[in-house]
Amino acid sequence: MPLLQISPTTTTTTKSLNSPPIPFYHPHYASYFHSNSNPKFKFRPIFSLNLACKGLGVAVSSSPPPDSKLRNKNVDVATLGNLCVDIVLNVPQLPPPSLSQRKAFMERLASSPPSKKFWEAGGTCNMSIAAARLGLDCVSIGHVGNEIYGKFLLDVLHDEGIDMVKMSTNDDTVSNSGASYETLLCWVLVDPLQRHGFCSRADFFKEPAFNWLSKMSREAKLAIKNSKVLFCNGYGFDELSPGLLLTVVDCAVEVGTSIFFDPGPRGKNLITGTPEEQRALNHFLRMSDVLLLTADEAESLTGIGDPILAGQELLKRGIRTKWVIVKMGLVGSVLMTASSITCAPAFKVNIADTVGCGDSFVAAIAYGFIHNLPMVNTLAIANAVGAATAMGCGAGRNVASIEKVVDILRSSNLNEDDEFWTQILDKKMVDQEVTCLSKIVRNVNRNHLNFVPFDKVASELLPKLEFPQTVENVRT
Repeated sequence: MPLLQISPTTTTTTKSLNSPPIPFYHPHYASYFHSNSNPKFKFRPIFSLNLACKGLGVAVSSSPPPDSKLRNKNVDVATLGNLCVDIVLNVPQLPPPSLSQRKAFMERLASSPPSKKFWEAGGTCNMSIAAARLGLDCVSIGHVGNEIYGKFLLDVLHDEGIDMVKMSTNDDTVSNSGASYETLLCWVLVDPLQRHGFCSRADFFKEPAFNWLSKMSREAKLAIKNSKVLFCNGYGFDELSPGLLLTVVDCAVEVGTSIFFDPGPRGKNLITGTPEEQRALNHFLRMSDVLLLTADEAESLTGIGDPILAGQELLKRGIRTKWVIVKMGLVGSVLMTASSITCAPAFKVNIADTVGCGDSFVAAIAYGFIHNLPMVNTLAIANAVGAATAMGCGAGRNVASIEKVVDILRSSNLNEDDEFWTQILDKKMVDQEVTCLSKIVRNVNRNHLNFVPFDKVASELLPKLEFPQTVENVRT
């Protein structure tokens, strides 16, 4: 396997089955877990690591004091919708672009269930299982059917210790034997050239797959109230109506839950979609605490090609937006606040499969946000978790293990591209405090520019992974 550099981008993917492969894009992957034991003590990785800090003290962007309302919440992360089962199959060729031919192809695949060895938990499960493996307590809010796929998904959630909360209420009248009630399947098709195609029944209908869901259940509202972070992505629009998504956002705002939103490739379609879709998308963009996008996605939403300027524009448009994070593939990632820019280069790893990297990345961002880590530390662990996922085959239950994350952090194998960062940051350091993660200690005599040695960051992160503790500090 060649040695490549990786920093995760979004996990969602375009739906065109005949599209060329897009690095680091995939819509559906992850697993969940459910535990009746005390969740605060469920995570016990065994390591004995001791890294000396070689760097000098460096100024790091500070953050506001924690919000007492969030400190009292007993669930770390809730995910909304995008619950599906991925069926990963090797095929001689990807289906043709014709919508009718693709639908017929999918129906042939679905006519008889393939072996369970091809099944994997999908959608927001990627984020949940990666977050759970970092020691966060997770709950999944959504809909699964009563058929074999739904039972499989629930078993995965249970085995991973993640609670499942149903979105539906008794007022939602739909036959539990109808197709609209069944668990969503995503057919993940891989041709001999390792190109990926994706197909689900949500691709062939104008209405959301679960359009019959009219309002949130009392249990769903309670789960949002008890969670520190609510994660949603653009593919939630394929399942839930824009009106219901607006209600979810307002519910989270009302109860003081931080909203993480990753529009993914769907953002480009939603921004020119129906008036209801546009309104719901804009509400997410304005009311979310943390936005996560690739550079292409940031450009599609703002019309600005420079990723930092695009991120700053999203910050200006936001009402509650605290962080905008732009993922830039092989180069790394950047986190922007109203007063600071934080950059972290990618890690070099042996890539087996890029599916699920972006959702894993989001999980680690939530970890840093909830634990009130320095922003540069948050980006470093997010890049490491995404890279660890890329080292495995597929996502779902194959997302980053804590052992791989630790190995990557210990390796300090950063893909530093000084020319790129110099070019992208050169004109942004007048008014912004800029912090950059670096493998070596640098003496830079420029105002507003701080280099943080990677050894310093690793020495702070590794003990947290070795001996996780419940940290109640959450950024406001």
